[in-house]
Amino acid sequence: MRDKLVPPYRHLLSRINLAVMSRVFQWFLLIIFLPPVLFSCTPFAPAARLGQEETAVPDSFSIKDSIQDPKQRWWETVGDEQLNSFVDEALTDNQTLLSYWARLEKAQAQARKEGADLKPSLAGAAGASYTRIETDSSSVENENYSIGLVAGYEVDLWGRIRATNESALLSAEASREDLNTVAMTLAAEVTERWVAILSQRLQRQLLEQQLSNNETYLELVELRFRKSLASALDVFQQRQLVERSKAQLPLIEMQERMLQNQLAVLLGRMPNQSPVITRQELPVLDAVPDAGLPVQLLQNRPDIVAAFKRLEAVDQDLAAARADRLPALRLTGSVAYDSDQLEKVFDNWIANLAASVTAPVFDGGRRKAEVDINEAAVQQQLAEYRQLVLSAVREVEDALISETKIREHVAALENQLQAGKNALKEAGTRYLNGLNDYLPVLTQLLSVQSLENDLIRRHEDLLVARISLYRAIGGSWTDELSPPVNNN
Repeated sequence: MRDKLVPPYRHLLSRINLAVMSRVFQWFLLIIFLPPVLFSCTPFAPAARLGQEETAVPDSFSIKDSIQDPKQRWWETVGDEQLNSFVDEALTDNQTLLSYWARLEKAQAQARKEGADLKPSLAGAAGASYTRIETDSSSVENENYSIGLVAGYEVDLWGRIRATNESALLSAEASREDLNTVAMTLAAEVTERWVAILSQRLQRQLLEQQLSNNETYLELVELRFRKSLASALDVFQQRQLVERSKAQLPLIEMQERMLQNQLAVLLGRMPNQSPVITRQELPVLDAVPDAGLPVQLLQNRPDIVAAFKRLEAVDQDLAAARADRLPALRLTGSVAYDSDQLEKVFDNWIANLAASVTAPVFDGGRRKAEVDINEAAVQQQLAEYRQLVLSAVREVEDALISETKIREHVAALENQLQAGKNALKEAGTRYLNGLNDYLPVLTQLLSVQSLENDLIRRHEDLLVARISLYRAIGGSWTDELSPPVNNN
């Protein structure tokens, strides 16, 4: 009778085991498919309050308010092929720009590294061991060989891993905008050095011409002195003016050489390999270009775009820090072959699947402090972003005002110079006719020569103001830059 009851009990136990296995399988499916659903509605998504619309900018600039598309390579509007080649060379060989290409590559690699945590990991494992146990009567030897695969995956329940990856991606995008900022600065600096060299060259030529004129005046005064028509004081004063011109020449030449060295370094050359500039005059500018609308700076200025990317990145870090305070679910699995004989290692295999949940209980407030740190970082970056926008608007305003007012100053200076030349001519005529002494001639000669030098410097300032304007309004031409070819 007892023997007849055994099979039904065994059948019942078998049904119980099947029910348990079915329930385990259901829980396993729940573990696999629940996290994506939870992540889609995670409460730790980055704050939507971080938007460019929160940064108020004026509706227009005070001088120009028309729309401008600054995509063009603005230095090409000068029409000098040599300048174009200098800028192209700098954008290819400048060492500072090359270092930013390396920074960009590093940031992109870091983003790929952070993104790897979103995918399962798979590692191979192999091992061999040998043990020998000695007893009083015998010894036992044992060899063991194993080979297999180990897999691991952390289910991103609260979006922590995804937020960390997104932060790294945004940081990489910000690095590209940093590179664009350096490229824009580099193009402006090359053009500024080119203009400064031309200005120094014109000042040197003018000084040589003034020296020749002063020596002619000196000969005239000495001739009149020999005829007792001029005093020794007139001769000494004019001779002092000649020596003054000679003393200024070395300073002009020094400044020109130093500017050439700076230009060579910007081009990625040694200072003694400065390029030869064939142009002899400063370029003539057209009217003040359209500066666009202030709101366009948020897209056209790469430094502003980079600051906003970093603002988004720290906000992602904040979301990751908040999610790190919650439990984490990790899945592990392994498949291994094991045997005490190497030739039979693939005959015996073991599979293992496990899930573990870890949750912080007490960490001394470390995770809470990490959240506070990231919240402060968000506020800091937001303030820096807004300050950068304010500075960008100011730079455009300054450049527009500078060019407008320098143009007015140059026009007035040209009129003043013409009046000074007329006064010098009249003073010279009166001196030759004996109607006045040499002092009015000397005064007007000094005034005219000073105005001539000042006029060249103001034309240089006008060009620098235009370069500053192009630099301040930004543009998208830097998006066309390609990374350098790595020959390693």
